[in-house]
Amino acid sequence: MFTRRGFIRIGAAGVGSLALRPMGLLPALAQNGPDYRALVCIFLVGGNDSNNTIVPMDDTRFQQYTSIRGDLALNASTLTAPVTDAVSGAPYAFHGELKELASLFSTKELAVVANVGSLVQPLTRAQYQSPQALVPSNLFSHSDQQMQWQTSIAQGNATTGWAGRVADYIAAQGMNSSSFPTFMSVAGNTIEGTGLNTQEVCLSPGQSLTLTGFNTTSQSEARHEALTSLLTTDTGISLVQSANTTVAHSIADAASLSTALGKSAKLKTVFPKTSIAAQLQQVAEIIQVQSMLGMRRQIFFATLGGFDTHTNEINVHNQLYPELSPALASFYDALQELNMAQNVTTFTESDFSRTLQPTSGGGSDHAWGSHHLVLGGAVKGGTVYGKFPSFVLGGPDDTDTRGRWIPTISIDQYGATLSSWFGVPDSALTTVFPNFKNFGAQKLAFLG
Repeated sequence: MFTRRGFIRIGAAGVGSLALRPMGLLPALAQNGPDYRALVCIFLVGGNDSNNTIVPMDDTRFQQYTSIRGDLALNASTLTAPVTDAVSGAPYAFHGELKELASLFSTKELAVVANVGSLVQPLTRAQYQSPQALVPSNLFSHSDQQMQWQTSIAQGNATTGWAGRVADYIAAQGMNSSSFPTFMSVAGNTIEGTGLNTQEVCLSPGQSLTLTGFNTTSQSEARHEALTSLLTTDTGISLVQSANTTVAHSIADAASLSTALGKSAKLKTVFPKTSIAAQLQQVAEIIQVQSMLGMRRQIFFATLGGFDTHTNEINVHNQLYPELSPALASFYDALQELNMAQNVTTFTESDFSRTLQPTSGGGSDHAWGSHHLVLGGAVKGGTVYGKFPSFVLGGPDDTDTRGRWIPTISIDQYGATLSSWFGVPDSALTTVFPNFKNFGAQKLAFLG
């Protein structure tokens, strides 16, 4: 069935795994874009406990961390060697299974943005606890917080995502020289890439993009002609006509992408055999053929799930982080191989972080502000941007007494910084991020 966002997949006789979209056909030969840039989002589904992603190592904060975290606290032997913030000089250490990311932090290609989350406006503990506080809707809810991260709309219903609104701007300015989609998900449907005039496209990594069930026999060619005729016949029924146009355009785009990928050299970079690595390898392969597709701006969306750690968190992180860190490192290696590291910025999102105070069963509960990673050649890395919360239960950064951090950086600021680097001017940022003005329209400094 067709859905309102056009998330459509053709089955066994369909367009392999490329979701359909009602856009124009891709030109046979696209011009090379001289100013290519791409954003790559990695959504850590379930709420990554970023309290254990990166840990302050000064004596006072590490002692507070260890005391409050209890059986969730990582001791020094299970952390990476300490790294030093290039600006403040403060010592930090990453989770021991994130050693590749710690190395990228040390070489100043990765930055940490501290305590980011959904906000309507800046908020203190006293304001949060006031009955009149402007707080995001349904805090600590997976579905609501995922929606708010992907739309940047903290209150009310949103029908578009912030990356979709960015893609709308890119299309309005004609920054891409073809009608190939600006936003592509390699992890299924997401509202993040849906705009007023932009529909996301979904791609399943490693699967065929072209129509299956056809060959060069006369019978097969006759069936292909019949399909083409059905898709181009004017039925007089708007819904059927729209569906046929969507299918026809998607077949053409799938064939064009498949042709472009077929003409590219195989990447020398070896990716791990994991789901997130396969997603990022597919993204790297599409970036490799961006000039053949006529693209100067692209946005990609990938996911790694399993972060809803109500129990057994230590073991879960010891399984998930060894997937995340090598995959990101391989992706960055592939971009360097393509001489595109400076042109691509990769960043994380997640539902929320988790309580600093543990729960029974070796887990943690839903929380709010979270630390996020930004990777790329244009990133001013080796630095923690923003302010780490005070490790005090019931302290100035806590919503209650469990270590649920009130964000000090909004999704709007985080996304606006990424979008500005991507090519959205300051004058358009408040259209993409309606609440950005509530934070003084202040961008962050993690991108050059």
